[in-house]
Amino acid sequence: MDLNYSEADNAFRQEVRSWLEANLPAEIREKVLNHRRPSRDDLVLWHKTLAKKGWSAPHWPVDFGGTGWNATQRHIWDEENARVGAPGVLPFGVAMVAPVIMKYGNAEQKSYYLPRILDCTDWWCQGYSEPGSGSDLASVKTRAELTADGKHYIVNGQKTWTTLGQHADMIFCLVRTDPEAKKQEGISFLLIDMKTPGITVRPIIMLDEDHEVNEVFFDNVKVPVENRVGEENRGWTYAKYLLGHERTGIARVGASKRELGFLKRVARQQEKNGKPLLEDPVFAGKVAALEIELMALEITVLRVVSSEAAGKGPGPEASMLKIKGTEIQQMLTELMVEAAGPYAMPFDPAYLECEQAHTVTGYDDAAPLAAYYFNYRKTSIYGGSNEIQKNIISQMILGL
Repeated sequence: MDLNYSEADNAFRQEVRSWLEANLPAEIREKVLNHRRPSRDDLVLWHKTLAKKGWSAPHWPVDFGGTGWNATQRHIWDEENARVGAPGVLPFGVAMVAPVIMKYGNAEQKSYYLPRILDCTDWWCQGYSEPGSGSDLASVKTRAELTADGKHYIVNGQKTWTTLGQHADMIFCLVRTDPEAKKQEGISFLLIDMKTPGITVRPIIMLDEDHEVNEVFFDNVKVPVENRVGEENRGWTYAKYLLGHERTGIARVGASKRELGFLKRVARQQEKNGKPLLEDPVFAGKVAALEIELMALEITVLRVVSSEAAGKGPGPEASMLKIKGTEIQQMLTELMVEAAGPYAMPFDPAYLECEQAHTVTGYDDAAPLAAYYFNYRKTSIYGGSNEIQKNIISQMILGL
């Protein structure tokens, strides 16, 4: 693989950089760069701004409204978004359910849902995890039973850890349509309107006091059969395809490179023995080791993305990206808290929610770090826990 950027690549980077800097609202950028919480309106505004430019779905084929960018250009796009502090487009619609609809959906589903995903007419959430069915996703118990006339499914059950489900217009769900089949069989993939009677969303408030995830309950929810993607009882195949795309994105190399810069800034501000902490041999060694791991991850991401550009879907290599990417993200937050020391301890929700311009401690860089650290404990669990990813690697790559 040639890792040197061509003149055309560098010109593309400059085009992207100039547009992002001119069009990303300063308020949104400030929130992202300083680990504060963008609102729903912020995320929708940015998605629609990208859609007007034609850049909301860089990975989509041109026929569906994508950019036609090659693998290198998409990598540059991700890097520049992270560098400038763009919040990115939420993955549930553009990067997760859309590829499933493109590959397995029928013509009517493609023509209706894909344009609405592209311009953020619909905000999507993911209905996979259930109480007792998280990493063991094949054990989902939410039932979908056909009505006597065969025109609708009646859905009953519960989903949990539904990210931003309180804002969602649509949810894509794994449901069990054949309770007698083996775990990986008898599952179907449904697209459900969140305004359908019988759906209840209850918040789960996280340790950092953020309403990020939810429980979603289905009580005799009536879903048209036309909302099933693909064949009945073949949903596990579609779920695995979606998870491959999710795990590739979880690596978040561009964001980790940005956060590495933030870590170094904090470490320069703090002192140890009269010198910047970043000059302390022990702490500097930790930062250097992390940076080397991040460089190695970036090369691996480029290899996987190049394979996708050649027409190969993300395979078990996506599990490698998920493991290493989330480990790096967690280590970054750990070193940030270590660098800030006691300044990271105060918890100031009003500052995080942008209700006041500065934190009560006077040290804005340190104010979000404890909440950031605790929130990122989840990354090694969501998208399939890292332990499960290691099993996938051992089976599919090593043949164990």
